[in-house]
Amino acid sequence: MSAVTEPSTTGGTAQSTGRGRRRGIRGTSLAYWLFVGPFLVGLLVFGYVPIVWSLFLSFFDARNTVTPTDFVGLRNYVDMLTDPNFLSSLVTFTVFAVFIVPLTFALSLGLALLVNGVRVARAFFRSVFFLPTACSYVVASLIWKLSIFNGVRFGLANTVLSWFGIDNIAWLSSVDPPWYWIPLVTVRLWLQLGFYMILFIAGLQRIPTDLYEAAYVDGAKPGWQVFRHITFPQLRATSIAVLLLNLIAAYQAFDEFYNLVGNVNYARPPLVYLYGVSLSSIQDLGRGSAGALILAAIIMVLTLVQSRIFGFGKAD
Repeated sequence: MSAVTEPSTTGGTAQSTGRGRRRGIRGTSLAYWLFVGPFLVGLLVFGYVPIVWSLFLSFFDARNTVTPTDFVGLRNYVDMLTDPNFLSSLVTFTVFAVFIVPLTFALSLGLALLVNGVRVARAFFRSVFFLPTACSYVVASLIWKLSIFNGVRFGLANTVLSWFGIDNIAWLSSVDPPWYWIPLVTVRLWLQLGFYMILFIAGLQRIPTDLYEAAYVDGAKPGWQVFRHITFPQLRATSIAVLLLNLIAAYQAFDEFYNLVGNVNYARPPLVYLYGVSLSSIQDLGRGSAGALILAAIIMVLTLVQSRIFGFGKAD
């Protein structure tokens, strides 16, 4: 009598599982591209294509046209590197960076330590200091110019100074001393301190509490001693990132300079000068493109040098 065998379902189950897994992978890939695709298209159209076209324009005499035909080679680069106005704008950036980078670093770190240390209404204080980052640079610059540092008697800054018997100050003029640096630096500080404060708070929350407990057991005193030997070393990666981002943002300064003092020689960063070269009545897009690429190269070199010095990306 022959034995009756039931059909095996093992192979069918494995095949159906494989098909289900492949369908799941395809579904995940489709969802990924649906979310990422629009961003990549926007990055390609509004990011990489303009960069490539700017590189193309920098080798041509492109006045009042984006489709030039007169090839000039490296002449635009030589003209920008020997242009005293462009070199002066780089000096303006350097002065601005000397003020804004260390001040932003120190104040944002101090705010992060204070906010992270409070026990009541911590979320409220985070929101209060972070909200200015949502404000437009143009709007903030106009408020600084028209209400706070407008240079007239009834401006907020001069009103406060009059309480101490100090005469009105023309904040945004080219008189000596250069008072215009105060509104330029303070508006940038007000706008960006909250963002870097959040970065430092994230770094503070990653520090293991065991380190502090061990330090207290060893006799370390709360305050400067703990901050110097535990907190600040543990914030090394965050500190380097803040310095890099802050330096790049300083090189890209445009709105506050253009809206507070305008396109003037005594306070003109590189982007304001390049804006005047490319989009003024001259519209020299070739020289403007060359200057923009020179500025981008300077930013990349400084970023790489700073990363090399501080060891950004290396394990602690």
